[in-house]
Amino acid sequence: MPAPDRKPRIVFGGFLHETNTFGPSLAAYKDFVGGGGYGRMSEGEDLREKVRGVNAAIGGAMEVGEQEGWEVIPTLYCMASPSAHVTEDAFERIAARLLELIAAAGEIDGICLDLHGAMVTQHLDDGEGEILKRIRAQVGAELPITVSLDLHANVTPLMVEMADVLESYRTYPHVDMAETGRRSARMMARLLAGEKFAKAFRQIDFLTAISWQTTFENPAKALYEKLEELVSDPRCPSLSFNMGFPAADFPDCGMAITAYGPGAEIAAEQLALAVEAAEADFAGPVWTPEEGVREAMRIAETASKPVVISDTQDNPGAGGDSDTMGMLRALVACGASGAIGNIFDPASAAACHEAGEGATIRLALGARSKIPGDAPFEAEFLIEKLTDGRFLARGGYYSGRMMDMGPSALLRIGDVRVAVVSTKAQMADREMFRSLGVPPEEEKILVVKSSNHFRADFQPIAETILVCAAPGPMAVDPATLPWTRLRPGLRTSPLGTPFQP
Repeated sequence: MPAPDRKPRIVFGGFLHETNTFGPSLAAYKDFVGGGGYGRMSEGEDLREKVRGVNAAIGGAMEVGEQEGWEVIPTLYCMASPSAHVTEDAFERIAARLLELIAAAGEIDGICLDLHGAMVTQHLDDGEGEILKRIRAQVGAELPITVSLDLHANVTPLMVEMADVLESYRTYPHVDMAETGRRSARMMARLLAGEKFAKAFRQIDFLTAISWQTTFENPAKALYEKLEELVSDPRCPSLSFNMGFPAADFPDCGMAITAYGPGAEIAAEQLALAVEAAEADFAGPVWTPEEGVREAMRIAETASKPVVISDTQDNPGAGGDSDTMGMLRALVACGASGAIGNIFDPASAAACHEAGEGATIRLALGARSKIPGDAPFEAEFLIEKLTDGRFLARGGYYSGRMMDMGPSALLRIGDVRVAVVSTKAQMADREMFRSLGVPPEEEKILVVKSSNHFRADFQPIAETILVCAAPGPMAVDPATLPWTRLRPGLRTSPLGTPFQP
């Protein structure tokens, strides 16, 4: 506890990555420095200003810190687009800098961290557990540490052991990131006041595709309503259900529950039973690309709003490179009218900027990540619009972020418009289309490279939503992935066959 004659001095920092160990591209140090669609690595006062008013857990936590009258000490904050493993070089350099800045803060009373919870590196299965272990070794066992986690964290026993409280998002799409940070900081205030919290931890023995994890619909909607009911009991002031990121091949992959307080064990057990009872409901219909496009065209004939198709297996928010061509190929083959985005292809975007607006250009578009079953889409395109890729996001997920997609182009082939960008980020905000001159509300069909975050901004304008499985690294059915290292007995799909090494 801080001395009564001074403000509590609390350190804030963040290092986030969601790792798809089956993905095509590693996350190098430069990817965290640039940050992709999430913004550049920042330190100190630059960090404070970057996250102010933004839907980010660290921003919400610092907001509470200021309200509590703490001395808020921002250290380092960075994130990179989900991908394959974080390189050893990136992890070691960033972790070392974070520890250096914590040490430079001098005498402190607590640490609030914003981590993802599903980071796997080239040399470590549990990136967050390792970060927390190193911080503990530096600051000691008694200093309060609270952590905000993504709903898709693969929570490990080491993470639970090293942190006093793990507080996770409760919405998918993640529209409550800042609110999660606020909850984490409020738990820090209680720790500073001298409270200690018993811990409970449960791991659930099945994986489920992220396409069926949206909290807009059951079963997840009902499970988080159950969570809110349980956490309203003062005996359990913190309760989290992490649905896990089902593309990380290590033993602690999967769903987990953490609870804190004298009623932690009871709350964790009740929520675990509810999750297990809902196992069979974590499934839904999946269309092939051409079947999905034809169904969308049928619905669009009488619809008053766009039909939205999720190109879920190339979701750059889950380790895809946002460059597979399966859905574009289907749109063109079926003679559909609509728009698709974002296609991450910096070379094609540069060629378009060189050719200029109004030009017709022949491109071998996309497929740079060389996903099996995919190939570049070779055709002539009309360049309708060119931009620098900068715009303010207004939807619930990216809310308040100044996006920088790099040199961008809107292409047209037939009645299909194609958003091509130079920075990888999932299509989760209508401004991504609108900034390129496409009013998304007026399109018949919208194809988005996203699994669920798009729902925050696109569901209100959608006639219906279809899930399509074009080639990509984020399997819509986790059971189809070539697992080798999961814990024995974990079912790789709801009611599926237990994994055996």
